[in-house]
Amino acid sequence: MSHTGRGILTIVSGFAGSGKGTVMKKLVAEHDNYALSVSATSRAPRPGEEEGVSYFFRTREQFEEMIRQDALLEYAEYVGNYYGTPKDFVFSRMDEGRDVILEIELQGAMQIKKKYPDTVLIFLTPPSVDELYGRLKGRGTETDEVIAKRMKRASEEALSIKDYDYLVINDNIDDCTRKVHEIIQTAHHEVRHEAEFIESIREGLEKYSG
Repeated sequence: MSHTGRGILTIVSGFAGSGKGTVMKKLVAEHDNYALSVSATSRAPRPGEEEGVSYFFRTREQFEEMIRQDALLEYAEYVGNYYGTPKDFVFSRMDEGRDVILEIELQGAMQIKKKYPDTVLIFLTPPSVDELYGRLKGRGTETDEVIAKRMKRASEEALSIKDYDYLVINDNIDDCTRKVHEIIQTAHHEVRHEAEFIESIREGLEKYSG
């Protein structure tokens, strides 16, 4: 925990097949100070999806109203549906002292980093391109055509890795989860995340030097 008690916002991105979803679930299961951000979407719920757990489900009109009210950290439209990150949910968890982890695409990550430079950006990647291809192929759920599209997308995403703060190689799920946890905990001690504590020290010192 940081001196200030306020949580940090961390964005985890990565290629399809990098294991980011598994890492995030493991982090939350192992440490009680993490909260996963829940996205809002204008698409209809799929069987088994729960409101407020899988997504916040909104109508297209409701979502556009959220955009108008600047109630989203970022949003994008994919295949005719909106997806975005509600500010209230994220900031209220951070105010409670929880570190909020957000799994989003590069485009959304850059939108947030621009507005909130204190955000910690982590990019996950398998140890090699062959491994990435092998994982996608090994799922057995996607056609060669879909895999080819994912690999093409990955090559486009690779151009933006340099804009992230940290790169973590996911060779072993336990090691990878530990590294991500260490990065977030270390970020708490960066001067930029300790503004309130530094101010309280300064005020305290003034009393003694006055």
